[in-house]
Parts: sequence; C-alpha cells; structure tokens
Amino acid sequence: MMQISSLEKVTGLDRASFIENYLKPLRPVVFTDLTKDWSALHNWSVESFKRKYGTLKVSVYSGSRTREGEDYVEPNNHMPFGEFLDMLVSPEPCDLRLFLFNIFKHAPELRRDFSLPNITDGFYNDFPFMYFGGKGSRVAMHYDIDLSHVFLNQIHGLKRVVLFSHDQSRLIYQLPYTVASYIDINNPDYERYPALRLVKGAEVILNPGETLFIPSGYWYYIEYIEGGYSISLRANESIRRRIRGAANIATHFVVDKGMNKLMGARWQELKSRIAIHRAEALIK
Repeated sequence: MMQISSLEKVTGLDRASFIENYLKPLRPVVFTDLTKDWSALHNWSVESFKRKYGTLKVSVYSGSRTREGEDYVEPNNHMPFGEFLDMLVSPEPCDLRLFLFNIFKHAPELRRDFSLPNITDGFYNDFPFMYFGGKGSRVAMHYDIDLSHVFLNQIHGLKRVVLFSHDQSRLIYQLPYTVASYIDINNPDYERYPALRLVKGAEVILNPGETLFIPSGYWYYIEYIEGGYSISLRANESIRRRIRGAANIATHFVVDKGMNKLMGARWQELKSRIAIHRAEALIK
C-alpha cells in the first residue's frame, strides 16, 4: 500500500538551516511563521475582496479540468469575482477554482500586504499568483513544468496537500511528455496500478498563516477541505535549474501538443500504455 507520512512543520527556521536541510536536498517542509508579519493575513478577507474587487470578471475552472486528455488551461466559465466568493464560502461543496489568478494586475495595492521572504535567493517578483477553491475542489496530481521551487502561503481555509518526490514519477504512472498523473490518491486502484504499492509520499493539512515549501520537480495533489485561498511565490536559485526548466517546457509543449494534433485520442492511449509499461518494469 502507498506509504504516506505526515510532513514536518517547523517554527523559527533560519535561512542557513533551511538551505542546508531542505533546499539543497529538495525536501519539502511547512513553515508555521514565515508570513507572520504579512498584513495579508488580516486584510485579505472575503468581505474585503468582495467590497473592493467583487465586480472583476474572473475565469473559473471545475473538476472537469483535470480529466485525462483535455486542454487543462481552458476555463469552464466566467463570472464576477464577488459571485464566485459567495460560492466559495458556502457550506455546500463547490468544485470551482480560480487558477493562477493575477489579482495584482487589477489591484496593485495588494502587493503592500506581503513581501518576498529572505529565506533563500532567486524569488521571482513578477509572478505572485493566487489560488481560490470551493469546499471539496481538487487539483490533480502534477508537478510544475518550469521546475521552480514553490512557496504556497495559505491565507484562508484549510487545504490538504499530498506530495511525492520526482524519483517516484514512474511509480505514480506519469504520462510521458506531460506533468500529469491521473492516479486517484484517495482511492488508489492497486489492481490496475500495482506499482502504487511501492510509492512513498507525504501529506499535510495546511492552515492559514502556514507556508508549504514544494521543491523543484515535486509532485503534489491539493484538496480544499474548506473554501479558501492562498498565494504562491516562486523561486529558483540555480541557473542550471532555470535552463532545465526552459528545456522541460519546450520539450513538453512541442512533443505533447504536436502528437496530440497528429494522433488525437490514440496519443492519449499510447501515453497510458507507456506509463503502465514503465511502472511494470520497475516492479520486475
């Protein structure tokens, strides 16, 4: 059976200890106090967002976005931000999400409410994104194609995150030339995907005010226990990793999109067969 351990949470982690014990070995960790001085934790309430920015038109995504073979960057609907927030705080389940929402383009004043941490070098100042999700909404297992480190800062609500290192890629049936794995974390099918019995990972419940460090290349699955939102900050302290990330983006887009055009559904079937073959080879 999959071995999923609890991810470590730390308080008072200094820069040198973080770099030596987590950044260099690419080991995930949760900071309990990295954002303790952010006014965003107090100012970014649902009521404040609705009052100031409720008329913004936003692109929303539903659970169908994660179905195999679909163009996952296309939104399912568009609506006023305030209407979406009403659905987000409802006690009823809602599978709608905002994906890579750059609210700062419309409200640059919000940038005053947070700062880039000095826990490491290489933070991208131009790419802070927010993620909103209703209760029960999910983000399918994937890793970030540009291979940056991600610091996921929870602002509102509870979120469950399950992570796997990149050396587990074939055991979790990564589809070749994609950053996707369509295994069901909550109900793994060990008969169809027997290699899952060998998988080792970690999980955590992320609370408001906590920051999850997701190392470069790490796989992660997200489930919104409550309607909520977070802001992600990206960092890359290595020129070599930036080059690898650019090459990864180019290879995936050129090969996968090109083969989709040439083969259509047959390409999806071929990728699934390759993923199964690779996992079976590891078992043997």
